[in-house]
Amino acid sequence: DISIISSEKPKLNKWRQNAITVAGGTGLGQKLNQLNFPAGIFIDKNKNIFIADEYNHRIVEWKYNAKERQTIAGGNGKGNRMDQLDRPTDVIVDQQTHLIIIADRDNRRVIRWINQNQQVLIGNIDCCIFSIDKNGFFNVSDYIKNEVRRWKIGEYNNEGFVVAGRNGQGNQLNQLDCPTFIFVDENQSVYVSDQDNNRVMKWRKDVKEGTIVAGGNGKGRNLNQLSCPAGVIVDDLGQIYVTDSHNHRVMRWCEGKKKFVF
Repeated sequence: DISIISSEKPKLNKWRQNAITVAGGTGLGQKLNQLNFPAGIFIDKNKNIFIADEYNHRIVEWKYNAKERQTIAGGNGKGNRMDQLDRPTDVIVDQQTHLIIIADRDNRRVIRWINQNQQVLIGNIDCCIFSIDKNGFFNVSDYIKNEVRRWKIGEYNNEGFVVAGRNGQGNQLNQLDCPTFIFVDENQSVYVSDQDNNRVMKWRKDVKEGTIVAGGNGKGRNLNQLSCPAGVIVDDLGQIYVTDSHNHRVMRWCEGKKKFVF
């Protein structure tokens, strides 16, 4: 057997500057080929796209490479009935069990749909975004309590436990200010888009305060700044990708360095 160890640094891929439209693109509206403020998305192993169509109060499925699309949850008008949604902002789908989990934002609940049967998993929570990690935990950001809580999947009859925040609104390292998008790595470290602090925080497991891994230099357009960070994801090399929403750009941050690159 021959083993080869390369001393070369991993290459930073250059993203294509021109994208293609895979959902929507036919104007704002409520028809099945239209969207109205698409928020969270989920892509399954078959490349089908599930979209939280926020102001249409529904979850829509766009089949991969096909014109077929359908409403799979909500779509019964804005409301708080079990068969209604009110500004859904995130979605996760398990196609094997036909289970759909939805962040039903303005109803202040996380709700599960299975074959058109609904159950509230978590209530009285101001949730925009959630994440299921590889260890079987359900992580939810609360933008009013300024914290991220974690539940064991299937065990929702408790208050969970706080994994980021917990010290009220603020800009200290043990605080958050309107946390939205989150990403959880294989070590259960939580990366949080700390929106109103214009930074991304990393909270390692069982710590009492986080570290700034992106932004944190005030609101602005410089490469070491963010303006209302939204989506965040971390690749296998530890590179952090951030949707810098008010600057209309996506930034890549290598942890430990002082500025972003496009």
